[in-house]
Amino acid sequence: MAAAAPVAPLWGADLYQGTDVAALNFLEKAWMNWYIWIGNPVIATGLMSFLMHEIVYFGRAIPWIIIDSMPSMRKYKIQEDRVPTPEQQWKCTRYVLLTHFTVELPQIWSFHPLCEYLGLATHEVPFPSWTKILIQIGCFFVFEDMFHYWAHRALHWGPLYKHIHKKHHEFSAPFGLAAEYAHPLEVLILGMGTVGGPFLYCAITKDLHILTVYIWVTLRLFQAIDAHSGYDFPISMHNWIPFWAGADHHDHHHMAFVGCYSTSFRWWDHFMGTDASYKRYRARQAEEKRKAKEEGLEWPTKPASKTATGAPLSKSAVHKKVQ
Repeated sequence: MAAAAPVAPLWGADLYQGTDVAALNFLEKAWMNWYIWIGNPVIATGLMSFLMHEIVYFGRAIPWIIIDSMPSMRKYKIQEDRVPTPEQQWKCTRYVLLTHFTVELPQIWSFHPLCEYLGLATHEVPFPSWTKILIQIGCFFVFEDMFHYWAHRALHWGPLYKHIHKKHHEFSAPFGLAAEYAHPLEVLILGMGTVGGPFLYCAITKDLHILTVYIWVTLRLFQAIDAHSGYDFPISMHNWIPFWAGADHHDHHHMAFVGCYSTSFRWWDHFMGTDASYKRYRARQAEEKRKAKEEGLEWPTKPASKTATGAPLSKSAVHKKVQ
């Protein structure tokens, strides 16, 4: 009887030689099996990174499209006289998808080699502790906010604004999908704040796992999309974390085109005095809401009359919004 042919080892199995699989939890085993199944760690990391970005971005942006279609939510709209049209949302979606595949995909595909060069763990298991992950993400938030404030402020300098940043300001009343509606160079420049923190941290400490980076990027995408949502709810984070920026802060930047340059926190704008117009405007808006309430009027007192770019809203669109 012929001897059975030896079973060839899985391509990626050599990545985990000596690993105590029994000591791993469910997520760690799933992580290991992903790299073994793909076989090539560069492809495994690139594919996982891109899928994660797309799923999180559109998964978080789509709910805001639904909210934009609900007249009952208009009382929470920050720029209550403006609303994105379906045409503007579709235009934004097409452009964002184009930049994701032509600008961000090549960067994501080169992510694994750069991680390996800097000593950032990718396929390795087990994962770091949650305590370590939270501390590292806290550092990334602080670094990104500082970087974004100064880089964003620089993008408002004449030539840089005209040739690069003006694209992002096409929508003076932003909506969730518009978070990454930007010139390719702006995607590169401001994206450095998101990945620069982890890379710098890893270059110094040699102690960072890509899982932490994924959690950080997910939170950063949530922050960016929510900041562009155009809505301020009673449960919005800035209402219970005073130094959090949120849509209430960033929406004014799009409306006024200057000031409120930070992303996550308010302190850089506060100490640099670049939130003065924001504070004055919000005070006036609060007073208008107070008077409307005293008069027994519902807010907003008037139907939407403009699109997300500030152009007049068609009469048929206005009629649909007040139904």
